Amino acid sequence: MSAISNESKETTTAPESQGVPSTTTARRRRRIIVNSLRVLLLVVLIGGWELATRVGIIDPFFWGQPSGIWAQIVTWATEGTAQGPLWEQILVTLEETVLGFLIGVVLGVICGVVLGRNQFLADVLGPYVKVANSIPRVTLAPLLAIGLGLGMQSKVALAVVLVFFIVFFNAFQGVREVDRNLLANARILGASQRRITTEVIIPSALSWIIASLHTSFSFALVGAVVGEFVGAIQGIGLMIQNAGSNFNANGVFAAMTILAVVALLSDALKTACSGGGPRPSAT
Repeated sequence: MSAISNESKETTTAPESQGVPSTTTARRRRRIIVNSLRVLLLVVLIGGWELATRVGIIDPFFWGQPSGIWAQIVTWATEGTAQGPLWEQILVTLEETVLGFLIGVVLGVICGVVLGRNQFLADVLGPYVKVANSIPRVTLAPLLAIGLGLGMQSKVALAVVLVFFIVFFNAFQGVREVDRNLLANARILGASQRRITTEVIIPSALSWIIASLHTSFSFALVGAVVGEFVGAIQGIGLMIQNAGSNFNANGVFAAMTILAVVALLSDALKTACSGGGPRPSAT
């Protein structure tokens, strides 16, 4: 009897398991649909843009043309830009971005943790931090170019300024959000202030700090490009500025396309290194 009942159970449950698609299959199907729609949307946008320029709805002199943009990218890649090889321009912008990002992150974390731990210092410097944060920081680009020159220093400095406040406020808030019971237990166990900071507070605030890194790298790239746009010797921002000065709409869009590819590749690398998708910033 038990064997018969077991056999009947298997016959009743087998069709159900076969009829329900697995989670992996459903996810794969959804990924295929999403990617297909993304490609379709891109084809429609670029194809519609190209068609509108060819029939005269859009003036390619002012708004460019996809085929002309691609031709400009190919020309830069094979013959170089006015400032030198294309890969050098990309490398210069990336170098400024990475340096500004690293310096801004270090300064932001240190200042955020210090002010988050010291209420008196936070009260004294609080109004100045708010005033500095309220200033549109990209407006500092001409001043930094005057003070630091047209070299890499002014671009790195602007990237640092943009990154600093994002990381600072996340680190500051992360320190303030540490569980007070956890701090009290650490003090009861005899932990020193240094050990509380390094072994309790910073690890607890690490999720806030990591969340800011995904956003701040993009701002570092913006700072580098804006600095190059204001005044530079090399870089993608200078390519955009030169193309705009020569009324070369295809060149402007071509440089923007290269910049977008660099940003997307950088974001994919960040996501792969962090082991997950970008988290929203707490600022």
